[in-house]
Amino acid sequence: MSIEILLPAMSPTMTEGNIAKWNFKEGDKVSAGDVVAEIETDKATMELETDEEGVLGKILVAEGAEGIAVGTLIAVILEDGEDASSLDGITATVAAPASEPPVMQSTEAAPVPEVTAPVAAVRVEADLPEGTTFTNMTVREALRDAMAEEMRLDPDVFVMGEEVAEYQGAYKVTQGLLQEFGDQRVIDTPITEHGFAGLGVGAAMAGLKPVVEFMTFNFAMQAIDQIINSAAKTNYMSGGQIRCPMVFRGPNGAASRVGAQHSQNYASWYAHVPGLIVVAPYSAADCKGLLKAAIKDPNPVIFLENEITYGYSFDVPDVEDYTVPLGKAKVVREGVDVTLVSYSIGVKFALDAAEKLAAEGIDAEVIDLRTIRPLDMDTIIESVKKTNRIVCVEEGWVTCSVSSEISACLMEDAFDYLDAPVMRVTNEDVPMPYAANLEKLTVVSDERIVAAAKQVCYKQGE
Repeated sequence: MSIEILLPAMSPTMTEGNIAKWNFKEGDKVSAGDVVAEIETDKATMELETDEEGVLGKILVAEGAEGIAVGTLIAVILEDGEDASSLDGITATVAAPASEPPVMQSTEAAPVPEVTAPVAAVRVEADLPEGTTFTNMTVREALRDAMAEEMRLDPDVFVMGEEVAEYQGAYKVTQGLLQEFGDQRVIDTPITEHGFAGLGVGAAMAGLKPVVEFMTFNFAMQAIDQIINSAAKTNYMSGGQIRCPMVFRGPNGAASRVGAQHSQNYASWYAHVPGLIVVAPYSAADCKGLLKAAIKDPNPVIFLENEITYGYSFDVPDVEDYTVPLGKAKVVREGVDVTLVSYSIGVKFALDAAEKLAAEGIDAEVIDLRTIRPLDMDTIIESVKKTNRIVCVEEGWVTCSVSSEISACLMEDAFDYLDAPVMRVTNEDVPMPYAANLEKLTVVSDERIVAAAKQVCYKQGE
């Protein structure tokens, strides 16, 4: 059966691209890992790699073609024994650009199903007024609304970063802010993270409330001195005379095929630093409520978003000035047999795993940490008192991870409630591979969580 190559989305906001170059011609053999073409996006030229092998049977979109929609069939690979005559009549089917940024497509024969948020992902906050209505919106829209509402409430709040104004955000999170608030409060900066992070720290010390967007927290490493030595320590080193009320926000963690320098999870790095509050939400409601709370907070807040979830949709309460308290975890699924605790996109994998475990008779409770520092161990321990078993899940390296901190705290404060060792399910302890098949093997999966949960429940192999 022939293998279709579709034009993939190289980023969450990409809807079309150009075929810059074909590296193979029809009739050439290709192997898994070969870069078959170069795709030009609005940001860069990127390599299109195949994880299949065979003979490049037909190129349907010629080199140099522009404005090709994501999802368009651009070539076909023949498997062993197939004849090129079987491709007669096949033409490129131009896909309409998606209304929402699509999830990365693979080059496998069958299209990868679009990832959607679990139905039972989020429960209503207990303290919401009776009769509260909800609006379904994406994580991207919720973050934008949070900033817009705080900017309307407080003239000292402003947004700065690379491409946040004219381009409306590298991931379109700041859409519409420039048009509403003008270029004095939505400020494009040069590509110098150390520089504009330092400007933000200075502005905060002077009484303003900057929201500094990093195009990705991988680039924030250039600004780490400003974040830790200036923002985090100012309150302590000034004896409380100088505060630094600001938010550093942007995408964090694994994306889709952007390689080792763009797919790192920094949650445990920042959580190590006294003076910082570290937030890593999953749902759109939490993204909105926690970002508003972070902007209002007098301390520097690291707000870690997830690039993959920007297009996920959730219900967000229609409550005026809706905020979610910092430092408070949330039970997003109740259960009695095992606790799965995670944060950010790890919550999605934990919820997916819980559904699979339920089908096997294991009732899993899922906790969304939401805030990494301060860590809400009380909620975790209360769950462990009920389930007596726990699996910590995160898209990050295992060594010195958030999961490691939770495990140590449980040993100190809840050892007597445990009926099995604490298990950690994390990314593999390697730099993130670029190749799609290797990347898939590296990151957390619901299958690995299910296996760990069955192990702590002593159900493995049944």
